[in-house]
Amino acid sequence: MRWLFALLCLSCTVAAQATATTTLEGPRVDKVLVVKSERKLHLISGGQPLKSYRISLGKQPDGAKQHEGDLRTPEGFYWIDWRKTSDKYQLSLHISYPNARDQANARDKGLPPGGMIMIHGTPLDEEYPEWFFNTLDWTEGCIAMTNSDMREVWQLVKDGTLIEIRP
Repeated sequence: MRWLFALLCLSCTVAAQATATTTLEGPRVDKVLVVKSERKLHLISGGQPLKSYRISLGKQPDGAKQHEGDLRTPEGFYWIDWRKTSDKYQLSLHISYPNARDQANARDKGLPPGGMIMIHGTPLDEEYPEWFFNTLDWTEGCIAMTNSDMREVWQLVKDGTLIEIRP
């Protein structure tokens, strides 16, 4: 009888782990990793990369965001905390910048930390095609990607997902 109980416990543990890392659509994304120097956004599940995308950054891509208006993309640990559709940038996922460290750093400089840092698509612009935006750093501190990539990320990344942004 004990072996039956042990087998039942083991089965429940394996099933719980499988449920935690997969969904009906496939593996669950539990982390978004941005590597600024590579211009890449990686979707991670269970410590393993699922998919990678080319990104664009703020107009001043080197270094972490220090304050509002510095045109830099933040570095550190944050959360995807909400999402919205946008007439200008299609779909967007909000990053929980500033965290407590970012607020303290900006306060020490006597400047506001800024906010509204998003992962978003590219504008639909008659003068500039989408590929133009994907070849340079053009945002005010956000992370941008093609609209088709953004639609895919929108489907795969849920609110509450950890995002790490590395230099």
